[in-house]
Amino acid sequence: MLPEKYISYYFIKFIRPIWYFHLKPYNEVNNVWIEYEQLSIQEKELVQYDQKYSNQALSNWDASYQALMKGIVKQVRNNSQTKEIKLLPIDIYRFVRKYHKKIWLYSTFIQRLFSFSNPINELIGFWQTRQVKNINLFHSHYEYDEYRDYDSLLIKSNPLVSIIIPTLNRYESLNKVLEDLQKQVYVHFEVIVIDQSNPFHKEFYNQFNFKYHIIRQEEPALWKARNSGIKSAESEYLLFLDDDSEIAQDWIAEHIKCMDYFNADISSGVSISMIGAKVPENYSFFRWSDQLDTGNVLIKKKVFEKCGLFDEQFERMRMGDGEFGIRTYLNGLKNVSNHKASRIHLKETKGGLRDIGHWDGFRSKNIFSPRPIPSVLYLYRKYWGNQSALVSLILSIPLSFSPYKLKSQKAGYILSIIIFFIFLPLVIILVFFSWSISSRMLKTGGLIRRL
Repeated sequence: MLPEKYISYYFIKFIRPIWYFHLKPYNEVNNVWIEYEQLSIQEKELVQYDQKYSNQALSNWDASYQALMKGIVKQVRNNSQTKEIKLLPIDIYRFVRKYHKKIWLYSTFIQRLFSFSNPINELIGFWQTRQVKNINLFHSHYEYDEYRDYDSLLIKSNPLVSIIIPTLNRYESLNKVLEDLQKQVYVHFEVIVIDQSNPFHKEFYNQFNFKYHIIRQEEPALWKARNSGIKSAESEYLLFLDDDSEIAQDWIAEHIKCMDYFNADISSGVSISMIGAKVPENYSFFRWSDQLDTGNVLIKKKVFEKCGLFDEQFERMRMGDGEFGIRTYLNGLKNVSNHKASRIHLKETKGGLRDIGHWDGFRSKNIFSPRPIPSVLYLYRKYWGNQSALVSLILSIPLSFSPYKLKSQKAGYILSIIIFFIFLPLVIILVFFSWSISSRMLKTGGLIRRL
């Protein structure tokens, strides 16, 4: 028997063991899991209520999952749930077949067999759901029709926005970013650049005609840099941007408008990895955000006052923004994914984290480095525990050996798995090494300063 409140985890853990929405916020507000009966008539039209689960509670949760994925952004209070339900293999496979690719179906089947589930029951559940059709959740989503003509009072009030940009040995890229900022339709902003470059060119900034503040930081340190920018900001609205980005003229305005329209604490912009590429389908509409990317995000200063600054345990490593995003979610703050405020992430081959540390969590700088980088395991183990961290490693590491450009391609998957098995003994040693370092990080605890 399974407590009803844990349905989310047991449905998704085989595919996404590490996910914001598995975690329970500190207060009683349920940020994302709206119950079916709390949906409006218009919202219910977007959701296909599935009565073929073995329990009505599972049907209700399936509807809630659809609402979440389709962009219904509401904050509702949890109803107290004490009911125990039985979760059958047929329920698991029905859900996976409906919403996920076949590779995740087979992965789930294998994981459940290795978790000592009854193989006969698993085979029966797998077979009985063979007729279930796969549904693309993102072909239809909730439309906020009034957003286009929304007359934002926040924009009219003309608040100062502090744009925080850390930079390291990327003056050419930084020049393009600052030129884009000079073209913004919303002009009441200051730019705070935390320059860690060597050599440092102070005169570089004289060519720009907006209000700026340059912080010279001798030590290359990304999270320390962003924290310095936060503490130096004059505004109550902090807009974070990477130095290897391209942005449209309405970028600032769209962030402010989104924050105002949804009464949000955070507007999480979307990053596109290639000039001319479209916004990924699952990020092409407003929805609850399950990530926080400091390359493109607007955050109210009061969020840092409540949650603390970025954890400097992540220095010279990735995931510091992801960890902060988890803290905002646990504190019940509203983080909206905003496709209107997109940027092109140019992914420069030098400078930034590529000079001082790891820029990809599962792709180490060389084959003999800890894998994944220790900060990944520190984050996973801190919030989701050792078991979920191990499952995530099993799902992620075999696919992490392909070149980054082949990351999501079939050829990349095949190449990665071949390399993984060839170097399996070495991989085990490197994972153990990373696990040991993350254990020391957990023992030290977070290095989170208050604003």
